[in-house]
Amino acid sequence: MMHSLSIQGLLQKVPLFKDLTDEEMKPIIELAQTRAYRKGTHIFMQGDPLTNVYFIHEGTIKIYKTDIHGKEQIVNILQPGQMFPHQGFFRQDDYPAHAEVSQDAVLIYIPIQKFETFLINHPEISVKLFRVLGDLIVDLQKRLGEQILHNTYEQIVMLLLRLTDSHGIETDDGKYKLKTNFTNRELANMIGSSRETISRTLTQLKKQNLITTQQSGDILIDKDALEDELF
Repeated sequence: MMHSLSIQGLLQKVPLFKDLTDEEMKPIIELAQTRAYRKGTHIFMQGDPLTNVYFIHEGTIKIYKTDIHGKEQIVNILQPGQMFPHQGFFRQDDYPAHAEVSQDAVLIYIPIQKFETFLINHPEISVKLFRVLGDLIVDLQKRLGEQILHNTYEQIVMLLLRLTDSHGIETDDGKYKLKTNFTNRELANMIGSSRETISRTLTQLKKQNLITTQQSGDILIDKDALEDELF
């Protein structure tokens, strides 16, 4: 059982709750429950009734969709401190994608129905949360704009920069190492490209010394130089 302070610390890493006070967080913490999941298990499947919103304490979670032909498209690889599904608290629908445990995980989850009842009784907290959701919408619009306005090479560069921001660790020489190893297929699925295109582009970026692949499989990224590629 996680201590309430640990639960609060995790929940407030998520942008949705970052502006709430300790007093405002107390009733939310009381709603939270904890559960461990083994690697390879599914937390929910695309199309299942939407009942809970999850927060990652330990482990990694792969969010992906499948089309009518069974082809997989990775939406995101989530790390400790992140929540999913992002819009879960505020829609009456089914889960929009599959959630699979990539590494053994401990998750905190909040039942949506109980959370909605809480918000009805605390409208001032609702206002705070809606402001955060507005920021998330802007980020999604930006990603859509990237796909429309930029060629595949630029999309791959922007994907690497996004992964650097969300998964990267800065090294002593000012570069960034990706904490999570992504396969070329996973990278391709994130932007709707092909594995061959990703492989070709990564080779090109290596030749330009913009990225380096270590023996461990980790990717070192020269973030400043990579950003210059977009201008």
